[in-house]
Amino acid sequence: MAINHDVQLGNNVKIFHSHLVNLYGCTIGDETKIGTFVEIQKNAIVGARCKVSSHTFICEGVVIEDEVFVGHGVMFTNDLYPRATNQDGSPKTDADWHLVKTLVKHRASIGSNATILAGVTIGENAIVGAGAVVTHDVPNDTTVVGVPARAISDALDSQKK
Repeated sequence: MAINHDVQLGNNVKIFHSHLVNLYGCTIGDETKIGTFVEIQKNAIVGARCKVSSHTFICEGVVIEDEVFVGHGVMFTNDLYPRATNQDGSPKTDADWHLVKTLVKHRASIGSNATILAGVTIGENAIVGAGAVVTHDVPNDTTVVGVPARAISDALDSQKK
């Protein structure tokens, strides 16, 4: 694993074990922390002062704004209909699929082992609970939990601000 030469690192980025990450063609903002066994693919953007915990996968087409927390083992997707081959059995290439972008807004927090499906927006200050599967947009200042993720309203709402 490696940090490729085409990665754009901001000032004071902290990568805890640079030989145990896989970063290529991505942009990482100032003062962001990247944990061990993280992969961030080409054309993904991670903003400033974020924390990306270990074993997380951030694929092409994901934009994470500033001050976002990403827990351990979070998985993003960028294809709503993944297949290994075309109808004729030939292997799919980059030309055979449509990139679906995902946005995580300022100060959102994503709990460990959450899965974020392609095309969603997670709003500002939103919280995604551990293990949630996010299939739809999460509004600003909303906490979602479960499979599929659904909004809840309880003591968490007053604690997140």
